[in-house]
Amino acid sequence: MSNAARPKDSAAEIPVRKVRLSRLEPVIEKRADGTIYITCQDKLGSYPEKITERLEYWAKEAPGRVFMAERDEHGEWRKVTYAEALALAKSYGEALLSRNLSAERPLVILSGNSVDHQMLALGAMYAGIAYAPVSPAYSLISTDFGKLRDIFKLLTPGLVFVADGAPFEKAIETVVPADVEIVVAKNPLKSRKATLLSDLAKTKPTSVIEQANAKVNGDTIAKFLFTSGSTGVPKGVINTQRMLCSNQVMLRGSLQYFQDEPPVVLDWAPWHHTAGGNHDVGLVLYNGGTFYIDEGKPAPGAIEATVRNLREVAPTWYFTVPKGYEALIPFLRADRALRENFFSNLKVLWFAGAALSQPVFDAMKEMAVETCGERIPFLTGLGSTETAPFALGRMWDSDYSTNMGLPGPGIELKLVPAQGKLEARLRGPNITPGYWRQPELTAKAFDEEGFYKLGDALKFENPNDPRKGLLFDGRLTEDFKLSTGTWVSVGPLRTQIMNRFQPYMRDVVLAGENENEVTALGIPDMPAIRALHPELDKKLSDAEVLSSDAVRAKVKERLTSFMRESTGSSNRLTRVLLMDEPPSMDAGEMTDKGSINQRAVLARRANLVKELYANPPSSRVVVAEGK
Repeated sequence: MSNAARPKDSAAEIPVRKVRLSRLEPVIEKRADGTIYITCQDKLGSYPEKITERLEYWAKEAPGRVFMAERDEHGEWRKVTYAEALALAKSYGEALLSRNLSAERPLVILSGNSVDHQMLALGAMYAGIAYAPVSPAYSLISTDFGKLRDIFKLLTPGLVFVADGAPFEKAIETVVPADVEIVVAKNPLKSRKATLLSDLAKTKPTSVIEQANAKVNGDTIAKFLFTSGSTGVPKGVINTQRMLCSNQVMLRGSLQYFQDEPPVVLDWAPWHHTAGGNHDVGLVLYNGGTFYIDEGKPAPGAIEATVRNLREVAPTWYFTVPKGYEALIPFLRADRALRENFFSNLKVLWFAGAALSQPVFDAMKEMAVETCGERIPFLTGLGSTETAPFALGRMWDSDYSTNMGLPGPGIELKLVPAQGKLEARLRGPNITPGYWRQPELTAKAFDEEGFYKLGDALKFENPNDPRKGLLFDGRLTEDFKLSTGTWVSVGPLRTQIMNRFQPYMRDVVLAGENENEVTALGIPDMPAIRALHPELDKKLSDAEVLSSDAVRAKVKERLTSFMRESTGSSNRLTRVLLMDEPPSMDAGEMTDKGSINQRAVLARRANLVKELYANPPSSRVVVAEGK
């Protein structure tokens, strides 16, 4: 039992909400060369050959239970039961088979989360046809459609689906070959013929779909998921049925309360990412729960939709990225009824996708205690698109938001000494066989023992007690050396800087390779800056606001304080330049989920880096007092 996890002494008297979790006891082997192997004492349970076996199971056991729901155009919940989902999957699967789709000619879904999206995806998987959910940003935000072109060249799709034809028309017209069929749920295209999804739904299942389903096994490709591609052409990560099914059993063996009660989830995470499409949808489907699609987003003007939904839905498991919790906190603080509904049935808070600032981590935990008188575990894990994604999990409470936990059942973790750190590598049935049609990249991704090279560094919270878990120690590809030969660990330092400069900075890019000191290009949070300084003229441009005395003085104050508390050159920040041009997705500086590619920004903005180190500094550079 894991629901009591090493609390602070001051919190020891506060009860923990009852929830059944695995302790993930580690089994450790150390080699003479410093390599460490860690597995979980709990063994991986049996798992089905295909994820649609769970759809069939729940359609029989709980046919009337709502599987998925979304707001319709009138604001009411459109609900689909497990029985209805299975029927739709068979109809769609039959229709897709009649079009000769396959892994070589997959289904591509360009639009975001929706009931139609999920039902069509289930139909493809039931039929053994691979599909690829693609980031809508590549069609709707990109101006050159570069990444979309690369994806289509790699996949050679046989059919493309969009929920709404109108906003995707330009991208389809520009990128999708004329001989590829387009299916829309509404608003057919003006420029070319399109099939209505409702017509596919009318397809009557025959023995053909059942015969195709019988051939689906663990090696069958379920989907292709694309990594950000921020360093070049997007990589198509092969996701097999074995990956999806084994990973859900790993999760179910870790978050054991899923075995006791079907989860209720309200979730916005995009399904073209592994966290949303595999982890979140999968845990609901596998365990017979109910998934409410949240049309909100963790951003000003969009978080309000999430708040509205949380007034009606009381989740038992809640996931969002750190920015999501940050955006939600003011609403929870201001509305006791909202807080009470949110925490009423909640067993676990979960975050992933980026570093969570300690203030946000602490605020959510404190609010839970204030609202319901219990501590609710605030947990996380570590994985990637290539790991389906669950690999490590922290199934106990911690005072450290960077504690990623320990390997789940069936996962082998290998820690290899590299650059003064421990590089994480993973092996297990949930690991991808490779990248679609990119054998060179596949070969580079695995070591001689078949371990996938994650690229992240980890370190023990307490080297004398491995049970306390592993801390995220940055991305090895981001770290660099100063001219003195001292390594700068970008991940941990970036987190410290972000904590110090909240809410002024949305992100920060560290510079200093082969230089004497660390400096930074700051990515400002302009709404937060303007809100904190209402005295500034609203007509001022972002560049004018950033160069104002009020903003520069506040940044200098924080910078000076941070520098004086540093203990050496590798964690001392001396100069900051706030960028008035946001990172570009088309240029590879930012992924569609908002993650920043440090090296891409530094390369594209080499002139700004030169400006950071110029003497005397330019007027745009803020220098710490005493430097």
